[in-house]
Amino acid sequence: MNEAAHALADSVQYVAKDYAAFGGLKKSYFPGYLKQLEGWCASKNAHPKAQAVLNYVRRGTVVRDLVEQQLLVASNDILLTSWDGPGPEPLLFKQLTAKDGSKDQGGALIRWVVESAPGEPLTDTWTDSSLHQAWERFYASQQSQRGSCAVSGTLNTLLASTHPKRLRNAGDGTKLLASNDKDGFTFRGRFHNAQEALSVGFDVTQKAHNALRWLISRQSYKNAEQVIVCWSVGGEDIPDPFMDSLELTTKLNLPSGTGTADTAQAFALRLKRSLAGYGSKLDAGADIVVMGLDSTNGMKGRLAVAYYRELKGSEFLDRIEAWHTKVAWHQSFGNSHFIGAPAPRDIVEAAFGRRVDDRLLKSTVERLLPCIVDGQAIPNDLVLATSRRASNRSAFKSNERERREWEKCLGIACALVKGFHTERNYQMALEPDRTTRDYLYGRLLAIAENIESSALFAAGEKRDTSAARLMQRFADRPFSTWRTIETSLAPYKSRLRAQRGGLLFKREQLLDDTMAMFKADEYVDDGPLTGEFLLGYHCQRQDLRPPKQNGEGAGGETSTSDNDE
Repeated sequence: MNEAAHALADSVQYVAKDYAAFGGLKKSYFPGYLKQLEGWCASKNAHPKAQAVLNYVRRGTVVRDLVEQQLLVASNDILLTSWDGPGPEPLLFKQLTAKDGSKDQGGALIRWVVESAPGEPLTDTWTDSSLHQAWERFYASQQSQRGSCAVSGTLNTLLASTHPKRLRNAGDGTKLLASNDKDGFTFRGRFHNAQEALSVGFDVTQKAHNALRWLISRQSYKNAEQVIVCWSVGGEDIPDPFMDSLELTTKLNLPSGTGTADTAQAFALRLKRSLAGYGSKLDAGADIVVMGLDSTNGMKGRLAVAYYRELKGSEFLDRIEAWHTKVAWHQSFGNSHFIGAPAPRDIVEAAFGRRVDDRLLKSTVERLLPCIVDGQAIPNDLVLATSRRASNRSAFKSNERERREWEKCLGIACALVKGFHTERNYQMALEPDRTTRDYLYGRLLAIAENIESSALFAAGEKRDTSAARLMQRFADRPFSTWRTIETSLAPYKSRLRAQRGGLLFKREQLLDDTMAMFKADEYVDDGPLTGEFLLGYHCQRQDLRPPKQNGEGAGGETSTSDNDE
């Protein structure tokens, strides 16, 4: 670790003279911290609060005072590296990161509160702008490197010798700008030295990094080391590209539309109203920036700009609207039901499961970002992955939580299939005139499931239907599997014929009409189905589902609105 003391707030190993006396595991950097603070206080840029901190740390009792206040934990005047005593683990130990099985309290950060006068309203050093400005003037007076700033174009300005880190969080050691390569590989063959490779003004780098740090902490999407942040240069509020449609509409207190009678037109109107709320405050020519940051070495090394786009306000809103319209579908997220687009993270989990690896999650989100911001096509392998998982219904357990998870996966899979095949103009409602093989087979599966679930509900039984159990096999070999499913319906038809003859008549009529729409050679084709069959299945199932006011049976599949008599 290289010694580099901060102005005031720093870790215990820097600010405490008695750190080594209490058995600190790391090297004490107090002399360097003290020398820098003394230099500041002796200069014309001194500040009373900095002088107060200097007077206190010179006493050399920082660790002892913190131990007495039970903020640091010691035994026999030795700082503990682990907790095995009675009672709960101290709060500080929960914040520290273990290394080789031990936690060094010397890494704890200390910030100062100084009371210059009784009743003074501002005592926090980290919020005192006059203190910050005093340090900036002192720091500038100690720098001698001057030159041209490559960002602002300013000549003979004070250049930054180092650049800030901790952009993504307090423990982030990566840097977005750096040229401290002692072997010269960063600039070899292009420049003579690091200063020629990277020449940025001190004020410019501080302002840019602090603004980016603030934006990331306020409005970014984060996943492990990955950070994606979107902002308007003018400071106007803009929609988050990582919202699903429900979040986007409810943010402006617009109704989300949750009933089955909700239409694509109603969703489009809500979406336009929602984006119009942003557009009324965002100028059409406003500059919008979307930036993705990532690192390959965790919280160390270099921080790379993995994605960067600049758009105008109107263009950005148009692309957000196009994305939410293109992949809009009936979504069921637990107790939330809405029409619209799922969030990117939900798409990844639908494709690969809830326990998706962080690396796979990051890479897939990066692939989805151009689909939202640039209007690119959805990756075909992602469409296939979600369709396969939604088809594998037997992989989800029969409890309520897993059933809801499958419903969510099914809605997302349908959304991606619809968004991928925009040329086919799929509708969110049942299309009785669509005669493609996969769509019709999906309808057959939904009708068979409805017949069996209605009979099970009438008998008071709760178990999976044959259609549910054989769904993946049906997706791989529809013709041969359909014969198995159709044969298994015989006892359920007999039960319905005795109890709800009117309902059975309508279902059998619907089944016959759907079968008649097949072309002979397509019906006997036993090749795998594409994700289109999920659209036919979902739309037919939705069409058979009764209105809520009439009551729903098990799984919402029975219909009391049909005439049984």
